Amino acid sequence: MKILFVGDIVGSPGRDTLKEYLPKLKKKYQPHFTIVNGENAAHGKGITEKIYHELLQAGADVLTMGNHTWDKRDIFDFIDDAANMVRPANFPEGTPGKGLTFIKKQGKELAVINLQGRTFLPPLDCPFQKVDELIAEASKRTPFIFIDFHGEATSEKLAMGWYTDGRASCVVGTHTHVQTADNRVLPKGTAYISDVGMTGPYDGILGVDRETIIKRFKTSLPVRFEIAEGRTTLSAVIVEIDEQSKKAVKIDRILINDDHIFFE
Repeated sequence: MKILFVGDIVGSPGRDTLKEYLPKLKKKYQPHFTIVNGENAAHGKGITEKIYHELLQAGADVLTMGNHTWDKRDIFDFIDDAANMVRPANFPEGTPGKGLTFIKKQGKELAVINLQGRTFLPPLDCPFQKVDELIAEASKRTPFIFIDFHGEATSEKLAMGWYTDGRASCVVGTHTHVQTADNRVLPKGTAYISDVGMTGPYDGILGVDRETIIKRFKTSLPVRFEIAEGRTTLSAVIVEIDEQSKKAVKIDRILINDDHIFFE
């Protein structure tokens, strides 16, 4: 089984880049499932129903979210009906949407879980306790479990990777928008990377206009974030899972921009 995961889509530059490269990536890697993080897809913060359908039309099977889930008001109008979207499962009880979904294709079934870290982010329910509950639930239907852990701290993401080693097929980190070089398969068979990186403006700062961000650092004054223009980048991983052993055997990074065309 192969799973392609594309890191945080940032604004219209990210959506356009996904549309350009996803068909090429699918042709090259032939993934059974394609997952995309869409929490920054609407002008850098949140997602709309129109963009939700746009990303599915572009080739995503499931969209994962994160701390910007609620930044566009109309999400409350469609998230409960969005079968192919998961938001962090450790949001408080009663929150709209769901944190676990199942996708079936070509006779294979994959569970997709979304969680959010608590270090340097708003306080939420414990993601470690929640992941125990969700893995137990998912395992009743399929041994193939994918986790997008949306978090700020590398240490918290690493802890989640090691905590679920042998229980999840793959744990990928999102949120920091910078691809890390620590992709590996942990000893008990879980593929792991601390952050997949982002898909969107290449010459901004995490996708935002760089002059705006520099001004904020220099003055400490509030500024309005604007999506950067110009060149773009795509960040992703391709994960391979042995269907007999149910263990991951490989996780490779993908990075495409004007300075790198990187397919491990």
